[in-house]
Amino acid sequence: MNDGRPVTATVTRRLIPYLFLCYIVNYLDRFNISFAASAMKADLGLSDAVYGLGAGMFFAGYVTCEIPSNLILQRVGARRWIARIMVTWGVLSCCMMFVRTPRSFYVLRLLLGAAEAGFLPGMLLYLTHWIPARDRARIFALFLTSTALAGVIGAPVSAALLTLAGARGLAGWQWLFLVEGLPAIVLGVTTFLYLPDDPSHVSWLSVPERAWLVETLQAERAAREQDGRLSLWQGLTAGRVWRLSLLYVSTIISFYGVAFWLPQILSTFSGLGNAAASLLSALPYLVASVGMVLVARHSDHAGERRRHVAVPAFAAAAGLMVGALASHHPLLAFLALCVAATGIWSTLGPFWSMPTTFLSGSAAAGGIALINSVGNIGGFVGPTVIGFLKERTHRFESGLAFLAGTLVIAGVLALSLPEERGPTQFG
Repeated sequence: MNDGRPVTATVTRRLIPYLFLCYIVNYLDRFNISFAASAMKADLGLSDAVYGLGAGMFFAGYVTCEIPSNLILQRVGARRWIARIMVTWGVLSCCMMFVRTPRSFYVLRLLLGAAEAGFLPGMLLYLTHWIPARDRARIFALFLTSTALAGVIGAPVSAALLTLAGARGLAGWQWLFLVEGLPAIVLGVTTFLYLPDDPSHVSWLSVPERAWLVETLQAERAAREQDGRLSLWQGLTAGRVWRLSLLYVSTIISFYGVAFWLPQILSTFSGLGNAAASLLSALPYLVASVGMVLVARHSDHAGERRRHVAVPAFAAAAGLMVGALASHHPLLAFLALCVAATGIWSTLGPFWSMPTTFLSGSAAAGGIALINSVGNIGGFVGPTVIGFLKERTHRFESGLAFLAGTLVIAGVLALSLPEERGPTQFG
């Protein structure tokens, strides 16, 4: 069957739009706190430091439960476990409307993180059961553009929901959490009914297409295991897994530092109100969604991953530094933040293609979860440090400089990795 690309295209059309929608809802529920922040802080008397810590508390629960969640997914199947994850986080996201004190804010963010644990590595692991290695950076990037487009969609939707302040006695930020949490519950149910577990019996592939895909993926797994199949413990302790974990945490610090604070940064730099700043924050995400697909396509075409992570990381660091230095020039600062967002998000497709080239089975379930778990410690560090520095200096410049430094480290770590071998190399 030629090179099998029509099969990959069919799988992409069938699965990626639905997974894309699920992940948009996931990131919308994770990031909507950034759109609610200004009104929520004013209504509840929360300081910048309390907000930053509360935003970061999500990742304490997330990191703690990440590996166990992905191992359960490997055992019970993606369809069942992803459905459970979505319903649980949807309910907890709705419950954010009941926050009244810093303590209730911290507890609900912690529980939300625990509920969402395993979703991203579970999705990535699921896609390795459908997508050949040569196409993964591009397909992963298509899937992960949802993290950027969640900002594009979330900005106007959240801005509109904030205008409902006072309706039926609820604040605008309460409407935001209630309305944006409901789609996850609905999609959790449809996931259980719609998502196929593997390609071996799906009706929308012909018998030859199913045979080609199953044989190709089995051959790739066999090739990875020729050098010795890694056990779960070996996957969790492999030096290469931990180097990728350090690289990922260096990137994720800036990823979430930007994501949770972008509307407030833009409001401070531009003088715009909350709703206008929320709308404006959609543009960096829109640019990032285009950039990350282009970088991933080039990575797949070149069969190279390290430099396709390092160069965007360095570009993002430069963008953040220019944004910090040009804070009194709103247009220049805004353009610099667009560059920074594009660079940060563009690392994701090439990065997540790297662990799938040498991990399989339970080692893949555990190793990918470990990388994501360690990396998401950065989700606690980034927002918390930004909040602390903002509280101390009453400005965002030092926080942006801190994020730039972590991206320089990420770029250096990416270049220090060994050259890729095996499944990523295609003519």
